[in-house]
Amino acid sequence: MALTGGMFLSGNTTPRLGIDLAGGTSITLKAKADQGSAINKANMDTAVDIMNRRVNGLGVSEAEVQTQGNDNIIVNIPKGTNSKEAQQQVGTTAKLYFRPVLATEPSGAGQSPSPSASSSGSSAPKPGASPSGSASSKEKASSSSTASPTASATSQGRAVTDALKAGPTPTPSGSASGSGKPSPTPSASGAAAAAAKLQAQYAALDCTKPDQRAKVGGAAKPSDPTVACGQIKNTWYKYVLGPAAVDGTEVKNAAARFDTQGAAGWQVVMNFTSSGSKKFADITGELAQKQEPQNEFGIVLDGEVVSSPFVKQAITGGQAEISGSFTQQEAQSLANMLSYGALPLSFQEQSVTTVTAALGGEQLHAGLVAGAIGLALVVLYLVVYYRGLSLVAMASLLVSAILTYVIMSLLGPAIHFALNLPAVCGAIVAIGITADSFIVYFERIRDEIREGRSLRPAVERAWPRARRTILVSDFVSFLAAAVLFVVTVGKVQGFAFTLGLTTVLDVVVVFFFTKPLMTLLARRTFFANGHKWSGLDPKSLGAKAPLRRTRRPAGPGAGSVDPKEA
Repeated sequence: MALTGGMFLSGNTTPRLGIDLAGGTSITLKAKADQGSAINKANMDTAVDIMNRRVNGLGVSEAEVQTQGNDNIIVNIPKGTNSKEAQQQVGTTAKLYFRPVLATEPSGAGQSPSPSASSSGSSAPKPGASPSGSASSKEKASSSSTASPTASATSQGRAVTDALKAGPTPTPSGSASGSGKPSPTPSASGAAAAAAKLQAQYAALDCTKPDQRAKVGGAAKPSDPTVACGQIKNTWYKYVLGPAAVDGTEVKNAAARFDTQGAAGWQVVMNFTSSGSKKFADITGELAQKQEPQNEFGIVLDGEVVSSPFVKQAITGGQAEISGSFTQQEAQSLANMLSYGALPLSFQEQSVTTVTAALGGEQLHAGLVAGAIGLALVVLYLVVYYRGLSLVAMASLLVSAILTYVIMSLLGPAIHFALNLPAVCGAIVAIGITADSFIVYFERIRDEIREGRSLRPAVERAWPRARRTILVSDFVSFLAAAVLFVVTVGKVQGFAFTLGLTTVLDVVVVFFFTKPLMTLLARRTFFANGHKWSGLDPKSLGAKAPLRRTRRPAGPGAGSVDPKEA
């Protein structure tokens, strides 16, 4: 009742359908040879695996990722999923880098520079942007093994890091007077020319224009400084970034979690590999000695700054936390990008098309017809063989079907579960598993009646034996479903998930509905007296004579008690 009430209160009264049943979005990506990476089967398979985990990283969304030919990947996203967010996540295919921030400011017409940092070192806080491109909350990274995104909006021309100045790479350098006119610092004629070019790019860049955003960041080599854009609370910022200090492949994993002890709210926890831990400790140690915004590192994915946390001291130990006013979705999205952001190849989006569900609808209709025929045959068998007991079986099947429907409806918005054709097959297969549990219990009861017992003790004595058999059978089915879910992807996972869910529900229904119902019916005359249509007629079952307890003689030591009990 509680689950059903929750379904109606939430408004999610129908299961979310997969792409083969409801249609959705199909994205075609073409691989491009990256620096040091060739287009081969190994790299394509790795990319498919990462993309699959990326688009399914927030739950069981039933998205499909598969190769087509030698250099294409097809991503199918079912209707009802946040297709825009999923498209951004799968389309963001460039490698992930951690780059030091050299300068940053609001970008676009009408954006005015924020005040410079005061003498106390405080500045106007600037939130970081979420990887999905939507406005994210103010981020802060603590120095006790935590990274916190906050930054100040700086005026154009703020000085860049000394490390970049010392190298042969160009550096836009701001004047100490804060005139807002960045000027190159020539160390050599070539470096000065490159610095002037980078400076001109930064000055002319308008991140509010999509055509300009598409031209910056993505083509830069990891060893070169670059300009990039990032969106923060509906405001676009432009950045000057130094050479990449840490590669995204050196992030072992990342996860979103809620801070229950402090007031940080949702956080993103990153764990680095051994080599990444050292590099991250080195770069955070350098950045911690600088002033804002040069104490920040930009997390850059596909040339866009998805977050720009600052640090106060070197972060060692291989773990960092990004905290701030994240929503749960923003934290999970950023963690998803950090975990699955690095691909062995670059990809170009070739096409985005809408998929209709016409073919899937026909297959679903055929599947439902087949399921209805199978269910009718099961019911017919139960009625012929078990007679009155078939009412118990059908009522239990109905309860199991209602619970399955309600839970699938609630799992759609909860974990992005989508019901596809294999999942429907899993539900149909579950009819047989559930009916088998009832048959095991009924047969145990009938065995007890054959031994000469009346119905009420037969129901209670049969239950322990039937319970063990049902639990073992359902455990084997659930284990098979769990293994299938872990080792497969896409549609087969839908079959395994549904099979596992219905197996668990079978245990719930048998324990909390079928057994109590049989206990109640055993007190009814129709069943207790063994009516010939009850399915429990002792004569039809070939029962022995009723077992009776022999009265003990009055004299001491005389007589004995029949060991059999009624």
